[in-house]
Amino acid sequence: MEGLKASEKYMLTIREASAYFSIGEKKMRRMAENNEGGFGIFCGNRYLIIRPLMEQYFKELAEKGDSQDAESTTG
Repeated sequence: MEGLKASEKYMLTIREASAYFSIGEKKMRRMAENNEGGFGIFCGNRYLIIRPLMEQYFKELAEKGDSQDAESTTG
């Protein structure tokens, strides 16, 4: 099981998610603690990131940002 790539795993540790999404570990931990997108769970003594939900969260943020940019340029 240790041979799985991060892209093949369903859940990632903070360190794995940080490397996979190119986000600092402190920021990733804060995001998991706030659990804004419902992607972080506290299991035992650590946070785990549900990778597909995190990807969906970023996708929604990007789409939301694109629509805000389009609205601001139409004036």
